Amino acid sequence: MKKISILLILILGISINAQMYRSNQGNKLEDVEKKEKKSAFKPGEWLKFRLHYGFLNASYATLQVKSTKIDGIPVYHVVGNGKTVGLASLFFKVDDTYESYFGKEDGRPYRFIRKIDEGGYTKDIEINFDYNKDVAVLNDKKKDKKINFTIQESIQDLVSAFYFLRNNFEAEDLVEGKSINLDLLYDDDGVFQFKLKYLGKEVLRTKYGKVECLKFRPYVQSGRVFKEQESLTLWVSNDDNKIPVRIKADLAVGSIKADLDGYNGLKHQFKIIMD
Repeated sequence: MKKISILLILILGISINAQMYRSNQGNKLEDVEKKEKKSAFKPGEWLKFRLHYGFLNASYATLQVKSTKIDGIPVYHVVGNGKTVGLASLFFKVDDTYESYFGKEDGRPYRFIRKIDEGGYTKDIEINFDYNKDVAVLNDKKKDKKINFTIQESIQDLVSAFYFLRNNFEAEDLVEGKSINLDLLYDDDGVFQFKLKYLGKEVLRTKYGKVECLKFRPYVQSGRVFKEQESLTLWVSNDDNKIPVRIKADLAVGSIKADLDGYNGLKHQFKIIMD
């Protein structure tokens, strides 16, 4: 079972909605301008989440979209940071960073970085994806070793999956009760497969008002971290942004809830239901 951090629980939930995509995922848009017009996000987008563990305000996590190039290829650079705060940091200190570089045109990940420090448990991993050789090279900097993984065109890392599929699924294509799988690579355990079920629409009360959401539930491995296989639930805004609004996880000990606490630079209007 993979080590699950507070930020990872958040990103797991975020990336889950990436599994609800249409069967033509292999089709590319004719040009970048068409892709940019369709995009659900843009450089400058910033999301902030507040995580609660029981009665504790356990952590804050942020996701920010930037723009850069890798080997001359225009890419988005997303940085995710998560830290425990207040009393929670006294019990278990977390300082995690996740980064993903993925193509602006095709959404494929080119580099993934995972640096975590969780109560003394640390990891420093970088994965570089080579599509000419169909290989991803994982560099474990802490253990000073490299591992090669065979990949396919559809592979995604933990962060890029969310942004890639924000641009490729439509609410009307989702089928309630249907489960879909997605392959991710983000650790030395190799390719990791999610199984997700779409549960329908639900209106949530948030700090911003009522928001109509699409509700998802992935199947996770029960045991040390999660209480049951269906312990993680995600709500995504049912608008052109498709941003996470709430995530709940029932853990083996206690539960975690993450709520959208701040946002900036959204490409589209965040839809609030007015009473």
